[in-house]
Amino acid sequence: DVDAVYMEATQALTGSGGWPMTCFLTPNGEPFFCGTYFPQIPFRRLLASVARAWETDREKVRSGGADIVRQLAEHFGGPRGRGQAPGAELLDRAVVALTRSFDSRLGGFGGAPKFPPSSVLEFLLRAHARTGDATALAMVERTAEAMARGGIYDQLGGGFARYSTDASWIVPHFEKMLYDNGLLLRVYLHLWRQTGSPLAERVVRETVAFLLRDLRTAQGGFASALDADTPGDSGPDGPDVGGMATGGMGVEGLTYVWTPAQLVEVLGDDDGAWAARLFDVTPDGTFEHGSSVLQLLVDPAEPARLERARAALFDARQRRRQPGRDDKVVAGWNGLTISALVEAGALFEQPEWVDAAVRAAVLLRDTHLVDGRLRRVSRDGVVGAPAGVLEDYGAVAAAWLAVHQVTGDLGWLSAAEALLDTALARFADGEGGFHDTADDAEVLVRRPQDVTDGATPSGTSLVAGSLLTYAALTGSTRHREAAEAAVAGVASLFAENARFAGESAAVAEALLAGPAEVAVVRRPELVRLARLTTSPGAVVVTTGPLTEDRPEAAVYVCRHFTCERPLTDADEVRARLGVRV
Repeated sequence: DVDAVYMEATQALTGSGGWPMTCFLTPNGEPFFCGTYFPQIPFRRLLASVARAWETDREKVRSGGADIVRQLAEHFGGPRGRGQAPGAELLDRAVVALTRSFDSRLGGFGGAPKFPPSSVLEFLLRAHARTGDATALAMVERTAEAMARGGIYDQLGGGFARYSTDASWIVPHFEKMLYDNGLLLRVYLHLWRQTGSPLAERVVRETVAFLLRDLRTAQGGFASALDADTPGDSGPDGPDVGGMATGGMGVEGLTYVWTPAQLVEVLGDDDGAWAARLFDVTPDGTFEHGSSVLQLLVDPAEPARLERARAALFDARQRRRQPGRDDKVVAGWNGLTISALVEAGALFEQPEWVDAAVRAAVLLRDTHLVDGRLRRVSRDGVVGAPAGVLEDYGAVAAAWLAVHQVTGDLGWLSAAEALLDTALARFADGEGGFHDTADDAEVLVRRPQDVTDGATPSGTSLVAGSLLTYAALTGSTRHREAAEAAVAGVASLFAENARFAGESAAVAEALLAGPAEVAVVRRPELVRLARLTTSPGAVVVTTGPLTEDRPEAAVYVCRHFTCERPLTDADEVRARLGVRV
């Protein structure tokens, strides 16, 4: 929340943001000069200039800071087009708007650097499910394949890096963030569900393996990130990759990149040369110092040979020095991951994935929930002091609702209800929207309220989605109306700035679809089939309010708790729910 306030000021004053970010503040916290990435000598001069200004013209500096805060409040504050929740026409316009910035050759949106557009891809999948629009699906498929085959994806160990430094997805910023992998797990899972794509299925399985192997903590939560840098000592414990050893200083990518000679050293002459061609490892290199980031631009004719090579290279890579791990557990990012993981476990019939998701959900409930309020972080099972922000409430509520649907445990439904009621009581702005911090949070020069979806969904869109899911599960009109109002407040972004409203647009698609409420009553053999529905935002349950007083063992498809005739035949269920795999 502190970062959001001062990044907003930096962007307003300079026209751009970034890190490292420098803001000079009055003692009241009002920013009067901001900038990013000052080189050392100019920064020293800037410090001297600011010091002189503070000594010689202090009142002007104070008044300037106060004026900046006032202008930020006028520009960013208040409602953003409150009205009705968006309909089909506006959502169709959002798809068209996305085509204008779509890179049809390389995938993704805009130019370098390219970040995984997770929320936008989820929206496009839902739009395609509603309309059958081939263009919407094509944007997802091209982007998903380009990322999965590029260097931003770890071709040996699974999992995605934070972003690509180039437009072709070749050279990543090697940091692996939990939120990216949770969100992209959802995207590839839903792409598989919609198309049966073998590539999407492989990415799902490998991303889950990465999460459970590299990010799971001893308490069952998921760590925040793996560092981009690796200690650069050469020697048996830390090989000099392409001449990049640096005597202990961090080197980005050192763990992950390869030279042709290193492939031969691990795989032998024939397989090493074959792997170099397959992974696009060249003598000149695609990264630095003649090293290359592994890509898998085409599937080989010999998949078994590929798996043997990958296993050998991964084993050799594990003997290198490894990047550090940021092992704090962030509530919201764990929530995003739990939601995707428990659904993947159910759809792929992997009970150990479901168990891992439930264990992480228990950690959030038992450790992060203190006196009925969420705390944002924990480490080694000890909760930290920072209060949860809106993102945490929305993402954790969504996770608990997802766990309820898969396990049938009504306790998770009640726990999510309590979180959402706290969000409505403590974060609502009184006009249908939400602030990012609670009404009793530390007072900043502005109470942040960012409705845009970026690398992570906004707190507003996450809470809106959770409110809608809860309403679909329980029939609560109050929660549905709150979801509609929140999405309506963001609707003005859809047609022109859809890249920054992907999650809200995805929630709007679910609103438009109902969402479908599917109750499977005493027909366990039809549960997985029902969960394969492509209807946007559908909920599927075997217990709870939706299943009460259903005399016939069947599948009931409902909307606003009004149900169609019961379905008992698998083919009927498949046709009604749009099952495609």
